[in-house]
Amino acid sequence: MALIGRFIEQILPIGSITIVQADGGRETYGPGGGKHVAVRLHDRRAALELFRNPRLKLGELYMDGRVTIEDGTILDLLELIVGAKPWEKGKRKALGKGKGRWLKRFFRRNDPTKSRRNVAHHYDVGNQLYELFLDRDLQYSCAYFTEPSNSLEQAQEDKKAHIAAKLYLKPGQRVLDIGCGWGGMALYLNRVADVDVLGITLSEEQLKVARRRAEEAGVADRVRFQLIDYRHLHGPFDRIVSVGMFEHVGAAHYEEFYAKCRELLTDDGVMLLHTIGKLGGAGQPDPFTDKWIFPGYHLPSLSQMSSGAKRSGLSPAISRRFASTTP
Repeated sequence: MALIGRFIEQILPIGSITIVQADGGRETYGPGGGKHVAVRLHDRRAALELFRNPRLKLGELYMDGRVTIEDGTILDLLELIVGAKPWEKGKRKALGKGKGRWLKRFFRRNDPTKSRRNVAHHYDVGNQLYELFLDRDLQYSCAYFTEPSNSLEQAQEDKKAHIAAKLYLKPGQRVLDIGCGWGGMALYLNRVADVDVLGITLSEEQLKVARRRAEEAGVADRVRFQLIDYRHLHGPFDRIVSVGMFEHVGAAHYEEFYAKCRELLTDDGVMLLHTIGKLGGAGQPDPFTDKWIFPGYHLPSLSQMSSGAKRSGLSPAISRRFASTTP
């Protein structure tokens, strides 16, 4: 059995994958009983590269056209490998090794300069890209589907309303929006609750759009936006909201983040942190996502979030919602 075949047999608890080699040879691996996908490798080195670093190379080989899906789609393949055995049904073998976890964490520190670079890599590529798949308000985080049949527009409106209700806002309060994106949340909170909002971002492209929207709405004196790292801010604020930014703080900086938020809050202040997290223990970032999509990211576990908050003097109240993400 080829090395790639042994690898597939080890990680695949259900379903099957047919590998079509560059010379046309075909072999099928896996126990069956689920989805089937056929994958063509277009050169001899593709199999070796895939075996050595599957979590990175699968995406890169697919981008380069050296791996194509002949039966099924790339989503079918990912669902087969990653989603065949959910966390709640027991541990599964990971794609790749987990050696040197603490050493890697040390070298994955996101100082303000590095954070700015990482944000620019992802967001400062032109707003036209995001306009293709986000809602009209450019909400770039998990939507809140109160009904499965709701549109993305409705689900994002419901998310903003849900967040505003949890913040228990009062007119005239000062609100800090950490990672404000294109300004939609800050403008919404001002509109529905008559609060003053400071939105901060590290993206120059987002900043331009957010400031323009505030000017067009006639609220630029009450909804302000700055290009600044959260670590350089001074308070106090009555409320802090952060939507879809905590994923990019980095595990090495969780306590620093919470401590800074505690410093920025008034004594009776409230903070709402909305993030994409993960079940189970803490893991390592996906190499493909880390290299090509958002460098420096880390998906927090619930235990990481709650313990970091407690050590910083915050009293956490965690609300878990399983909602579809925007594409």
